[in-house]
This record gives sequence, C-alpha cells and structure tokens, in this order.
Amino acid sequence: MKERRAWNSDTAAAMISAHAGEAGALLPILHDVQEAFGYIPEPATPMIAQALNLSRAEVHGVVTFYHDLRAEPAGRHVLKLCCAEACQSCGGDALAARAEDRLGIKLGETSSDGRVTLKPVYCLGLCSVSPSAMIDGRIVGRLDEKKLDALIAEANR
Repeated sequence: MKERRAWNSDTAAAMISAHAGEAGALLPILHDVQEAFGYIPEPATPMIAQALNLSRAEVHGVVTFYHDLRAEPAGRHVLKLCCAEACQSCGGDALAARAEDRLGIKLGETSSDGRVTLKPVYCLGLCSVSPSAMIDGRIVGRLDEKKLDALIAEANR
C-alpha cells in the first residue's frame, strides 16, 4: 500500500483550493485528501465545508455514506467482504464469520497491530461469481474458505 502523509492543513488547503471552483467538487476533494492521508481527518471537514459553502454535517454525511471513504485510518491492507444478498445467499455470511474468527476482529474493525481492516461492503458488482471480496483494490470472485484463508494470509504478511 502507498505510504501516507501525516495530517497537514496546508496540504489539505491546497487540495481543496485545486477543486473548489469546480462543479461537484466535494467528491474529488475527499478522494484527494484520503489519497494523501489515508483517510479523511476530522480537521479537514470544516475546511472543506467552508470552502464549498456546505455544513460540516453535509461533508460528514458524504464521508460516511460511501464505503470507499473513511473517517479513520485503515490497516495496511483492507479486506472488503461483500455482504449483499447475492453473496449472502452463496455463503457469504459464513465466510464473514470465518474472517472475523481468523483475524480476531469484527467487520468494520482494524486489527490492533494495524495490519488489516475487515470491511463490509454492499455489492462489489460480482453477483454472478458470488460470494466476492476485494483486497487492496483487487477483486476476488467465487470466494470460498481456501481463497479466503489465502487472502487473510496475504493481509497478515
């Protein structure tokens, strides 16, 4: 995974001003901030809100709505498990329970060593090859116990 910078308000301000005049600037700004820092740090929210004439609640609402945005740092590896109906119907719930057991964390948590974040997502668009997962941006279809254990081993390296 890419090395992340420590929070810096000047860096964030430059990213915000680079998009502030654009229509629909909120998502590009949020993506740039997350790319730089690994997440959307809390001090960025009022800066973004002020620049775009939005409330802090509106900015926070967007951050928490999209599963690819995060308000807290993620682990070095992010393992996303699809929890939508198609994946559930093909054994996704049992695989999620197995991942929680193997990693010692619940869906939505990051391991205490910061190595892996286990994240539930609601549809990766792979319903025809469900259940599915994604690790660090790489999609895995037809997930089974063997594939899941390999992904967990990869995340724990």
